[in-house]
Amino acid sequence: MSETAASPTRCGWAGEDPLNRHYHDVEWGRPVLDDSRLFEKLCLEGFQSGLSWLTILRKRENFRAAFHGFDIARVATMGPNDVDRLLADPGIVRHRGKIVSAINNAARVAEIRKEFGSLAAYIWSFEPSPGAVPQRLADLPALTVASTALSKDLRKRGFSFVGPTTCYAFMQAMGLVNDHVQSCFRRDEIEAERRALRRPAKV
Repeated sequence: MSETAASPTRCGWAGEDPLNRHYHDVEWGRPVLDDSRLFEKLCLEGFQSGLSWLTILRKRENFRAAFHGFDIARVATMGPNDVDRLLADPGIVRHRGKIVSAINNAARVAEIRKEFGSLAAYIWSFEPSPGAVPQRLADLPALTVASTALSKDLRKRGFSFVGPTTCYAFMQAMGLVNDHVQSCFRRDEIEAERRALRRPAKV
């Protein structure tokens, strides 16, 4: 049997690139409660602005090395010398504004953790009610009421590179919504994980 015939049905955006397919199959849409992973994704979505996700995905390990594994406390202490170092790092996206934003956002996350107990508790408080099951890629919105609310609140707290579209991509990836299309072989599995998930509470 050919590879094409044997391949499961995926969301259209997964394409043919093996790295992108693996990300779709293993990560995208699975609910995430780990603060470091949430922070990483928020940063990477900011770096993606104006670029393709595949570009960021190919550089993700370099980003992890450059930003200390997205350890929130360590990133928050990074300063001007670190910015200069990262601007000289060809393994990441060398954009001063986005680098400074990631460092600033780490400090803002630290403030959220003091207030809510965890970044996860804060982020999941913006989980929307389930919507209609998307039938095709064209059914997926670029932003929603929930992502607009999250973006507005993040910006009020001093975050940057967190527009409504960026926030919706983040919510899709971190499992706050299940946007695998109806025919995708991962949709039911993700839905089961979301049903079983114990949402974090503010402490």
